[in-house]
Amino acid sequence: MPIIGTSFMQMAYNLTDMIWIGRVGSDAVASVGAAGFFFWFGISLLLITRIGAEVGVSQSYGRKDGDMAARFARHALFWGMVLSLLYATATFVFSPQLIGIFRLSSPKIEGDAIDYLRIISCGFVFTFVNPTFQGIYNGAGNSRRPFWYLFIGLVLNIVLDPLLILGVGPFPRMEVEGAAVATVISQLIVFGVFIFRFIIKSEMMSLDLRKFHLSRDITRQVFKVGSPVALESCLFAIFAMVLARMITKWGDTPIAVQSVGSQIEAISWMTSSGFATALGSFTGQNFGAGNWARIRKGYFTTLGIGAMLGTIVTVAFMAGGKYIFSVFLYEPEPLRLGIIYLKILGISQVFMITEIITRGAFNGIGRSVPPSVVGIVFTGMRIPAAMVLTSEHIWGMYGIWWALTFSSVLKGVVLMSWFMIVLSHAMPDNIPMRKRILLAFVPTRIRQQIFSSEEEIE
Repeated sequence: MPIIGTSFMQMAYNLTDMIWIGRVGSDAVASVGAAGFFFWFGISLLLITRIGAEVGVSQSYGRKDGDMAARFARHALFWGMVLSLLYATATFVFSPQLIGIFRLSSPKIEGDAIDYLRIISCGFVFTFVNPTFQGIYNGAGNSRRPFWYLFIGLVLNIVLDPLLILGVGPFPRMEVEGAAVATVISQLIVFGVFIFRFIIKSEMMSLDLRKFHLSRDITRQVFKVGSPVALESCLFAIFAMVLARMITKWGDTPIAVQSVGSQIEAISWMTSSGFATALGSFTGQNFGAGNWARIRKGYFTTLGIGAMLGTIVTVAFMAGGKYIFSVFLYEPEPLRLGIIYLKILGISQVFMITEIITRGAFNGIGRSVPPSVVGIVFTGMRIPAAMVLTSEHIWGMYGIWWALTFSSVLKGVVLMSWFMIVLSHAMPDNIPMRKRILLAFVPTRIRQQIFSSEEEIE
């Protein structure tokens, strides 16, 4: 639950910014949305050190090797600082060129986006190293402390956003720049708490930075474990940037709508990711015990919960899209487009949740390649699909959003079918493959009765 809560907090940062920026206008939302893609890319890149820290520290503790755990922590923090400094420098220096990728039509929107990106890039060291601290804590088996430390930053951001964006009391009205400053200050405070509690107070381990000597072997292990996850996430960010550039053909308002819509959709994504994490742990334990019956039962139970969640979200998007979107944007045209966005994306919610939950099941049995292949291939297909569907003879601008929905449906169906095949291989060898796949959908108790009946006949 603390890990799920931490994920929701990152989403809450973005939602809070969007709510208050929405009070300024859709142009301001478009500026933050355009710059936000590079924030997303940076977070994806720094998954290298977060995942590397989680795995390296947890395995070291599993071997009861505290000294090695500290070495992994020191290396993850070192490379987190290096990567974040390099990325921060690049985004600060090349902000005009990076924002220019989107070909925004309004000079003011483009200027605000550049200013926003430059300000938040000054805080990238804090923003990106904080998750690495979180990974170390998670690897050491304590996910509660980073939850509360990050919660401090969220509360501060919630307080600072309206003060700096709208200019309340003695604070100047900074609008887009105010949102960026609030984020940097909040992340700086969290970084300070981590430094004080983890390094100065040594509350999880004795880090002793004087012992740090760069090891090629540990560096290789950190990058080996973290790079595949980071690569997939970075590719997702790149695909999203390409689609965002395509949608600017219809003006700047659709970028604002898509930015807000993706944050709203993140609610179901984050919730299902929490269930996927739980399923991955459950599946991993039973895989180690060779108990495929419980793996199957756990998978379908979680899938049932996900289906109910997806149905609720779909109904909410379809029936209440106007009320949901009006929290962020209330101008007539952005609101109209936002309602359409939620209706189109609402169709795919059950399938999107199915893909995420099945990803957790695959991770539990130690097979992370199938979800990555399905994710990269079908997410990459969104670009050519959008090119076709945006034709004037088909759906125009809405074709981009239909491409998102169709790809989510395909990812859910294909990945679930792949896992069904995996489950079928765990059945007795004397059953034909076609029957195995069909039986993979049958509840365990009924399937056992079928097997018993066949044995009696033989």
